[in-house]
Amino acid sequence: LRCVNMYGIAFVDDSHVEAFSSNCIQLECLSINFCAKVTGSTLKLLFQRCKKLKTLLMQQTGLKAEHVMAADWENTNIQELDITATELPTECLSDLLTRLPNLRYLCAGQQDGFTDQVLKDWMEKGNVKNLIALDLDRNENLSEEALLKFIKVQGPMLQGLVLSGIPHLCEQFWQSTLQIIKKIQILVAGMAMGCCKKIHQKIHIDSMLDAIANNCAEIERLEIGWDSETLRFSDRSSKAIDTVRVKCLRLRCLVLCDGKYFELVKSNFDRADRHTLVRSTTNCRVTLVYLLSCFKDLIFN
Repeated sequence: LRCVNMYGIAFVDDSHVEAFSSNCIQLECLSINFCAKVTGSTLKLLFQRCKKLKTLLMQQTGLKAEHVMAADWENTNIQELDITATELPTECLSDLLTRLPNLRYLCAGQQDGFTDQVLKDWMEKGNVKNLIALDLDRNENLSEEALLKFIKVQGPMLQGLVLSGIPHLCEQFWQSTLQIIKKIQILVAGMAMGCCKKIHQKIHIDSMLDAIANNCAEIERLEIGWDSETLRFSDRSSKAIDTVRVKCLRLRCLVLCDGKYFELVKSNFDRADRHTLVRSTTNCRVTLVYLLSCFKDLIFN
């Protein structure tokens, strides 16, 4: 057995993780997303037994900092890690990221403890050279300056980037970023409606789409979360939409907030017989899971 997916099974706890570690030493991927009873107390055993483990997905589990810090991360083969919404403190996040030797995929969103200091420690003491996918959704304690510094270093390598739900990342930040992330395939920007504080600054969506069309030819999935009231657009916006449609030929999913702008974009793509491409945030969200090495093994009905 190489891949185990226990997504959202309420009764799964650390004893189940231990059982898998002792019986499945060839394990390469373990997904325990939304298993709230998992605290991480058996991580040390898991790493000792499963030397081939490279994908560990623990979104919204009950991880405790002392268990995470006690694990022997530096001697693991972990390349893909999801610790979204695990509420780990700043000290623990810094310790964890600086000890992972070969990380290529990190989802660490919804973490109040993820600060500029964590990002700085990771860049200076850890290894970010292999990173191709980064999700820092709703990490409001990260500053624009720290994120730009990181993107200038690692941006040219990134294939997936999620920086949604951070209110101070506006048009100027994205104009700078889009010129750097030339290899990007999956991109999520903007604020989901009603989730956080309102943005007072308008986002000029035409210039942002032009920047995507001119810099991100490989983009496949794009989500722009700002609502129609926050976006600045007009009847002339069709030209920018045309540019994206014509230049970004790999684009297969464009997710926008319901409203006037969504209708404008959808009608544009519909006229070009690309009917299923434009979707609403009401029924579709973009994530980085497509970049996981074991993505096909994790799909289930």
